Amino acid sequence: MRGTVALVTGAAGGIGEAVVRLLAGRGAEVAAVDLDGARVSALAERSRAEGAKVTAFTADVTSSAAVDRLVDEVEHRIGPVLHLVNAAGVLRTGRAHALSDEDWNATLAVNATGVFHVSRAVANRMVPRRRGAIVTVASNAAGTARADMAAYAASKAAATAYTKCLGLEVAHAGIRCNVVAPGSTDTPMLRGMHTDGAAVAASVAGSPEQFRVGIPLGKVARPEDIARTVAFLLSEDAGHITMHELTVDGGATLGV
Repeated sequence: MRGTVALVTGAAGGIGEAVVRLLAGRGAEVAAVDLDGARVSALAERSRAEGAKVTAFTADVTSSAAVDRLVDEVEHRIGPVLHLVNAAGVLRTGRAHALSDEDWNATLAVNATGVFHVSRAVANRMVPRRRGAIVTVASNAAGTARADMAAYAASKAAATAYTKCLGLEVAHAGIRCNVVAPGSTDTPMLRGMHTDGAAVAASVAGSPEQFRVGIPLGKVARPEDIARTVAFLLSEDAGHITMHELTVDGGATLGV
């Protein structure tokens, strides 16, 4: 990836940070984007101290205008974006029939509308150049019902469908759009689902009461596992793959 420019949203999160570090380690110049300016700036500083080319940008992906300004600034300061990774995401849990308007709207705004805003802005610049690759980090919950995760699952299903439709429409320009669907991954988001610190063990064991099988491989993913999958789909090794959804969940959805 040496000499290319990659834009990664949600760069201060567990998976987003792993993606930034991996792409930068492979030679890309990375625009690391997050709403949390302090955390993404600290990531960029650490990365530069290690010799990587990472520049921090603060932006709210739920704002169309902010995203357009962001992409303009990235391309002005760094160069044309060749790789886009949509990794920004939030999780609001709750029963499907009891979710508040605020929880539903906030989840869809980041996880679905945010993907739309950033993908649209970048794809409109990629098409005239006739090159580029986009990967959206969704979730295995997009295709498998999960108790207390209706808003999250719906938002990831929307992001998945949008990314595939985009891939169909920009294929004529040689631009590939794919989806990575992680299962339980050892991130602050996962650990925040269990206040007693048992998130990893609970994910591996599953929950018959919630009709949730465990993880056949007997472990949750590491952020680096997801990052390597993202990097593969961005690379020329995946040069004939588009509109594909690659599940990385240790078998938790039983290959469905």
